[in-house]
Amino acid sequence: MVSVGSADRYLPDTIQQAVKILVVGAFGVGKTTLVGSVSEIEPLRTEEVMTEASIGVDDLAGMSTKTTTTVAMDFGRITLNSRLVLYLFGTPGQRRFWDLWDGLAEGALGVLVIVDTRRLEDSFDVLEQLELRGLPFAVAINQFPDSEVHGTAELRGALDLLPDTPVVLCDARERMPSVDALISLVEYVSHVAHFGAESTEEAAS
Repeated sequence: MVSVGSADRYLPDTIQQAVKILVVGAFGVGKTTLVGSVSEIEPLRTEEVMTEASIGVDDLAGMSTKTTTTVAMDFGRITLNSRLVLYLFGTPGQRRFWDLWDGLAEGALGVLVIVDTRRLEDSFDVLEQLELRGLPFAVAINQFPDSEVHGTAELRGALDLLPDTPVVLCDARERMPSVDALISLVEYVSHVAHFGAESTEEAAS
């Protein structure tokens, strides 16, 4: 995998596949942080300073230090190996920006859902939106310093996830755990695509 320090803004000639990945989650779960921690290029951010207009609209419980919010998207790039590059599109978390998801989701092969266990209920509507769109996804539990520790089986049950949906623990501030979460998603998407192709071949035979 190409490191941030050695990455060039140009892709190597060996790249054979580019994959679009969405990074979604509720407001303030760490989407912008994760895209920034893994991106080998300077990430594109569309953050704006939060104003008094957000009072009573955006729930800042547990986020007293948060002063900005994404209003369009985050964008980053990570080369996983000599043949595969991921283009990461982070979505705004607030419900009023969800109309942007349709455009951002176009052409995406999978979704990494960032979850904050301190506000687990905020993730239910996000997961419902993904199920409506039919995109395969993996769940990354962003471990904040004051988060309680839960087992992945417990979290899978709390989020009502299917048994094969990947659930991984990560710290969005740290590059390697965040990269591992993306790798789990790519492996899962590849698995789903492989078995989907096999089912199509069986139906045609």
